[in-house]
Amino acid sequence: MKTYTVHQAKSQLSKLIQKALHGEKIVITNRQKPVVKLTALRPPRRKLGFLGSDVWMSPDFDAPLEDFQPYQ
Repeated sequence: MKTYTVHQAKSQLSKLIQKALHGEKIVITNRQKPVVKLTALRPPRRKLGFLGSDVWMSPDFDAPLEDFQPYQ
């Protein structure tokens, strides 16, 4: 974890943002006390298959419907 003073953070903000985007942990200090932690926001990842066996599909799902026979 790298620490930067408020003054350093002001002058190098874009560089610090790039470092945070690449996973580096950054702490900004004021008078040698940590006051801010800079981290990247990542969109939540969707977990594929999270419904598992909760979804069921009938074997005749795509069979023609009787109600629509006159329209075919």
